[in-house]
Amino acid sequence: MGYTFQTDPKKHVKAYGKELPISPKKSYEICNAIRGMLLPDAEKFLENVIALKQPVKIKRYTYGAAHKKGHGPARYPVKPAKYILKLLREARANAESLEIFDPDNMKIKVIAASRGSIQKGYMPRAHGRSTPWHEQTTNIEVILEQLEE
Repeated sequence: MGYTFQTDPKKHVKAYGKELPISPKKSYEICNAIRGMLLPDAEKFLENVIALKQPVKIKRYTYGAAHKKGHGPARYPVKPAKYILKLLREARANAESLEIFDPDNMKIKVIAASRGSIQKGYMPRAHGRSTPWHEQTTNIEVILEQLEE
């Protein structure tokens, strides 16, 4: 990953998602929305996005994003939200397995999305031709930090 962060095993827990079949742009926006949140709040936010109850505000890739009342340009990126929620639950499981952390008292210190490799594919067309139909992948890194009690 492109981001380096010095982690302390007594304070931080990591989880990685590599080559996930989701959009890097939408993943970037979700990561910006949940960075700094407490873990339970981020999980609740993503569950609301999946249920189409709460949109994710779009700050960078706004082309074609419709206005949502109270949010400005926003979308409901359901597929990336499902994968990121799964990754947060894996980080929660990592914290619970160590037994020195309280997952409900952890915040998202680092969450970063970067482009992964491109899975090449082709769509058959008429007269023996084909069109490239490549799929983007995304790498996501999550680091949770235990809050002081």
